[in-house]
Amino acid sequence: MQVAEDRRSNRRRTGGSRPPRLTLRRDLLRDTRGFTFIELLVVSTLLLILAAAIMPMAKVTMQRQREAELRRSLREMRNAIDRFKMAADAGQIGAFDLKTGAEGYPADLETLVEGVSVVGDASGRKLKFLRRIPIDPMTNSTDWGLRSYQDRPDSTSWGGQNVFDVYTKSQGTALDGTKYRDW
Repeated sequence: MQVAEDRRSNRRRTGGSRPPRLTLRRDLLRDTRGFTFIELLVVSTLLLILAAAIMPMAKVTMQRQREAELRRSLREMRNAIDRFKMAADAGQIGAFDLKTGAEGYPADLETLVEGVSVVGDASGRKLKFLRRIPIDPMTNSTDWGLRSYQDRPDSTSWGGQNVFDVYTKSQGTALDGTKYRDW
């Protein structure tokens, strides 16, 4: 009889419809909301470990992209130089636009951008070989190393007679171990 009276008094205190055990659990849950300090430390440590593993991969990926851009820029300029040489050999470029002793190569990179006049064309049309001088992704400038036809293949100074080849002035080393300037 005493137990029944206790149940009735508990029901009155809790609103009458809930058993006393549910209110006790609810009170315990109210006190344990949120994360403990240990849980936060564990999660933070895991995030730091993951970030430390991802950072080197991101750096390598960025370097690989810059190397691909360097290869593309070098190929673009070298193709423009070759097209200029073929046009000069075919007689499409006027004598005023060809430098004496240039062996049919452009005098500088700006000549490829500005264009040269076409022989026998009274309209003033120009042959242009580059839209712009590409930016070197390793040095972030349009200053490229130049070699003339008369220079030695391993020369680091430009003779100034013509532009036979281009290379980057970066002293860095590629992912495959070669020097960028040797590309």
